[in-house]
Amino acid sequence: MITKVQEALAMVAANFADKRLHVCRIEIAAVNDASITLQGVVLDKATLTAVTQHLLRHFPGHALDIAAVTVLRQPQPHLLVMTTTITGLHNAPGFLSEPGSQLLNGTVVEWLQEDGRWAFVRQTDGYLGWVYRPYCGDVLPPEATHLVCEPVGLLRAAPEKEAALLNRILGGTAVAIEATSDAWQQIKLADGQAGWLPATELRSFNAFPQTAEACRVQLVADAHRFIGVPYLWAGISAYGLDCSGYVQLLHKLSGMPLPRDADMQYMAGQPVMPPYQPGDLFFFGGEGDHRRISHVGMSLGGWQMIHASRSHNGVFIDDVQAVDHLRDRFAGARSFLP
Repeated sequence: MITKVQEALAMVAANFADKRLHVCRIEIAAVNDASITLQGVVLDKATLTAVTQHLLRHFPGHALDIAAVTVLRQPQPHLLVMTTTITGLHNAPGFLSEPGSQLLNGTVVEWLQEDGRWAFVRQTDGYLGWVYRPYCGDVLPPEATHLVCEPVGLLRAAPEKEAALLNRILGGTAVAIEATSDAWQQIKLADGQAGWLPATELRSFNAFPQTAEACRVQLVADAHRFIGVPYLWAGISAYGLDCSGYVQLLHKLSGMPLPRDADMQYMAGQPVMPPYQPGDLFFFGGEGDHRRISHVGMSLGGWQMIHASRSHNGVFIDDVQAVDHLRDRFAGARSFLP
């Protein structure tokens, strides 16, 4: 009997196997002729419902005891905000664990559980990971109105170039404007620090391009500003970028949210065919990769592609048809343009 229940649990848990988005760690605590007792952790009630309904279909004569199953997401979520310039989102608690992504200042996440000085959190797009709890605040910032569009913005103590440097703010950081002085704007960070950036380094949400053609122009212009940024696994900023973090950042700067990883972007995008236009995304994969889709870059028109390249160790322009491993592993193109 236990073996059959374990097989049924494994079958339903396979639907929640992607640990970037799901938590489904349920075990059998006890089984008898009348009941099945479960224990463990799930992300939300929907996951638990899927598990229980699956088991009841397979074992209709049994009652289910789920009192020992912890549901992480609650009706009234506890929200946290990142108060450092940037920090890692890790796959396990601890700085030595592999990062899955990064979080910029002001990013709001949902707290799910803690392990010592580490918090397991969920981003608004569903992406999960562990953050260092001292880098998080409990007071949410004002509603953002602008994005930092300069790869690295130098935050000054006063609205002038000679003023003292207070901090460095990374492109893609969402901020609210506190004040304006000539060609400068004052912003306030999530940790309460306030400072000034040139207005040209901030992009209003109201200024995002509204047409596909305008988006293509903006994407290409922003893409070139990151040429030479080094490759960094899980990187999302001018301090280091991976392939999917780069195209996600470029689209964010034009007001278009993308999933975090290349395989997610491939599944979510609208398929496009040649001739390829600037802003179309190229996806690559192959046998032996940890996922079928493992790389993404952005077309500059035709087969010219700009991407955060591990082989070049940075943001670089390639001709897909001229590079053997790119040409041979091309899996298709997608677009997120309006």
